[in-house]
Amino acid sequence: MATELDNIELRPARRKFLKSAAALATTLIAPGVILYKPGHASNTSSNIPRWGLLIDTNALSESDVDACVSACQREHGWESDPDSRTDAQWIRKVKLTDAESGHQRFLPMMCLHCENPPCVDVCPTGASFKRDDGIVLVNKHTCIGCRYCMMACPYKARSFIHEPLKDQLPVAPRGKGTVESCTLCVHRIDRDGSDAIPACAEAVNHADRKAIWFGDLHDPQSEISQRLQALGAVKLRADMGLNPGVRYQGL
Repeated sequence: MATELDNIELRPARRKFLKSAAALATTLIAPGVILYKPGHASNTSSNIPRWGLLIDTNALSESDVDACVSACQREHGWESDPDSRTDAQWIRKVKLTDAESGHQRFLPMMCLHCENPPCVDVCPTGASFKRDDGIVLVNKHTCIGCRYCMMACPYKARSFIHEPLKDQLPVAPRGKGTVESCTLCVHRIDRDGSDAIPACAEAVNHADRKAIWFGDLHDPQSEISQRLQALGAVKLRADMGLNPGVRYQGL
């Protein structure tokens, strides 16, 4: 999965500047459109959560991952149209095959909401930004469609809107000429906090079986932190030092 981006040197000072600019930019909301709440003022208080997901691939079938994708489409009003140039990929199904045994497993791939997101580092306008709670977003009012962030993302988690859109949902503003990606269902998180359940998790979790955990990675008492402590998890492309907020078990 190595890419030409492996050698990009992340620039914390530049990221800090862009993050501040983006926090201001998020206050520019178009009439009738609900954008996301701007991040909190920057500080390192342990009271600020870092939201993340833990995905147990052993508990997911191919149909489960399909359900994750469908739930995200319904929640945010996007869909992949093979006849259109707009191929949205807020979340997609990835198939992994063991070369020796032929065993296959499936996992959902989305924006991993990195602690050190390269998409934010390369954005020239600050449209790509990370909130203090760890959620990485795109401000559609300041995105100029340069697609640098798409090239910088090692997870291929972003897509570009080529064509005019209709029937958008207020919780997920979209627009031609902009980049988009998983928001971790930020509208649910801003409404419900630690009680929020992202749409992908809601689609596959049941009373007798759970495959996706959502919660505060900074809180050692949270269910997601307790499971990470007990069982561990894989950080995809850990060699890049991005510290993603979405972790996988069973890989």
